[in-house]
Amino acid sequence: MSIRDVIIAINQMEADGIIDRYAIGGAVGATFYLEPVATLDVDVFVAFRPEPGHLLATPKPIFDYLASRGWSMKGEYVMIAGWPVQFLPPTGPVVEEALAESVEADVDGVPARVFTPEHLAAIALQTGRAKDKARLLQFVEEGALDAARFQDIVRRHDLVEAWAKFERQFLSDTP
Repeated sequence: MSIRDVIIAINQMEADGIIDRYAIGGAVGATFYLEPVATLDVDVFVAFRPEPGHLLATPKPIFDYLASRGWSMKGEYVMIAGWPVQFLPPTGPVVEEALAESVEADVDGVPARVFTPEHLAAIALQTGRAKDKARLLQFVEEGALDAARFQDIVRRHDLVEAWAKFERQFLSDTP
């Protein structure tokens, strides 16, 4: 099974009104700009909305829709075309902006929305795990970022100090 099948299913969810705008983030999102790395799942970001008559947003409509089409749950993932897929809400302003400003990419003739490389890098900087730092370094070393756009995101989302620390730690010529 291919990632293309996952994208087709997600696009159908959007066409059927189950989800609004979505975008792929995480390691799979990064593969649109970088060399692929091993990953366990596909991170699909979508703003959850409340079911009619309820005040709280829930992913239940997503799970119900996918179950009705034969996809199954495995832990926190929905298995779509053999891929574990995680539907995630935006966790803060950087991810909300990344979702709003996501761009269209082509997956074997199928359109998909993906976070920009600058947003993926800013999210990695903000998250700060070792694997995120490695991904951020990969973005920098491969020249995959529009530096001015990345710096603007870093500034607007109060990540200047984190970026300066990252630069000192990984991009400085002095130990």
